[in-house]
Amino acid sequence: MALEFTDANFQSNVLESDKLSVVDFWAEWCGPCRAIGPVIDDLSKQYEGKVNVGKLNLDYNPEVSIKYGVTSIPAILFIKNGQVVDKLMGAQPKANFVKKIEAHL
Repeated sequence: MALEFTDANFQSNVLESDKLSVVDFWAEWCGPCRAIGPVIDDLSKQYEGKVNVGKLNLDYNPEVSIKYGVTSIPAILFIKNGQVVDKLMGAQPKANFVKKIEAHL
């Protein structure tokens, strides 16, 4: 199951992590967000222990969304060593996520 990132745990779970983090900015009302939910869950299982894969509901966690300028969802940020190293916008096939993850491992 994908991790749940929040405004409260983002610093410790993402920015201070020594692993690549894949952060899916989403909302319950967003159809494309719900469509990629199973992909995010699959990636969390596939890369368990190697990559932090999780979701951040921007309706309940506006601070991180504002900090990273997320204005359209789904937005997926790839963060390593506290820096955004890549991103994907909109619903994407799993292969696109895998390609980005593998490039940053």
